Amino acid sequence: MKKRLFVYLFLPIVFLLACNDDPEMVAVEEEVIPDIAAADRLPQFQINTNGATIVDEPKIDAQLVIIEAGVETHRGAIGIEIRGSSSQQFPKKSFGFETRDEANEDLDVSLLGFPEEEDWILYAPYSDKSLVRNHLIYELSTDMGRYASRSKLAEVYINGSYNGMYVFMEKLKRDDHRIDINKLKDDENTGEDLTGGYIIKLDKADGFNETLYTDINSFPSQISPPNSTAGQQIHFLYDDPDQEDITPEQKTYISEYVTNFETALASDTFTDPDTGYAMYIDTESFIDFFLLNELSNNVDGYRLSTWMTKDKNEKLKMGPIWDFNLAFGNADYCEGGSNNVWTYRFNERCPNDIWQIPFWWERLLEDPAFVTQLQNRWTTLRNSTFSESYILEKIDEYVSALETGGAIRANFDVWQVLGIYIWPNDFVGNSYESEITYLKDWITGRLTWLDTEIANL
Repeated sequence: MKKRLFVYLFLPIVFLLACNDDPEMVAVEEEVIPDIAAADRLPQFQINTNGATIVDEPKIDAQLVIIEAGVETHRGAIGIEIRGSSSQQFPKKSFGFETRDEANEDLDVSLLGFPEEEDWILYAPYSDKSLVRNHLIYELSTDMGRYASRSKLAEVYINGSYNGMYVFMEKLKRDDHRIDINKLKDDENTGEDLTGGYIIKLDKADGFNETLYTDINSFPSQISPPNSTAGQQIHFLYDDPDQEDITPEQKTYISEYVTNFETALASDTFTDPDTGYAMYIDTESFIDFFLLNELSNNVDGYRLSTWMTKDKNEKLKMGPIWDFNLAFGNADYCEGGSNNVWTYRFNERCPNDIWQIPFWWERLLEDPAFVTQLQNRWTTLRNSTFSESYILEKIDEYVSALETGGAIRANFDVWQVLGIYIWPNDFVGNSYESEITYLKDWITGRLTWLDTEIANL
């Protein structure tokens, strides 16, 4: 007889069991908890490290089994490590992993129906007690026609122990199905070959010192960030080609391109469509990036986890978006919890923060043509992807899947954070329901505020 997979929830421990088709009830300390049918479960990621501890570099060898609706859909070797920056302070860890073959070499595979690749992420919502902020914004970006990491809600087991509800995501990288730009080779150093593709970032520096920017890993902006008071400087990190692979000629090209853009934007003739900033940037991508960050009041927006691309013979584009776990009112500093402030004015509220926002956005909003285009895009989105009903229905869909699959209860039985302040919560709800109500109310108020403010730009 074919076996189906069920999960029995014992408070506070979760056991994974295989059982026969007949459902049973399990008594736990006089409380009866029904099992969850396999068809209702979120995808299950079962990771076996053979007793080894997962660390933050290097990746350790492990085995991964994925179960979907009670059916095993993947089994294979992986290399896995802890990932993240500030999130590493939390006991619930996020992981990056690469799929491998039997010889332990990188192997492109399709997981959960995503296009084949080797690099993947299991993001662990912890301070985001709604569990869905990143998943929501990525889907909104995709729905409005901008690539964002494909993502699905899932659950993770490590060496047989339940580790909570996760978001399975694609790692951002150059790939035909991810960041689809030309692969710049190390011998492409002249002519149009030199023009792309590049991926650069505004972000914390890699390594132990997150503020260590050098001419090896980055290049600086020539214009100081507005309203900053501690001598901060904007730095653009090399991502692809990275600091180890990028050639001197390629460094010169991309740094000069960004410098020329900034010079044109700062000039008295910056609005000229032929000689101003429009020569250098894909305006539509800048507008969509702006609206996604403003919709969510992403406290890290424009200054951290901010990706840009420059493809061959094309202009500079903003995006893809990344890392919105502190957005949608989930940060208690620099007005991160407010739904009635402009995100791009972060520097005014926190002029001493190490990571500031470049002058770009304030200057772009001084161009009537840019503002008109932005207003028109907002109006279009408000009648579709950014309508209140569209966004709230997405949240309801996520919550329904989590409830039906038993993931809410299971996650918060293991990670008992409801009703407790976890940095940097602006709101602390005593229940999951109150966290979702807060998220919905925050979004509703934000949309109303932005309607007025964008119309009055």
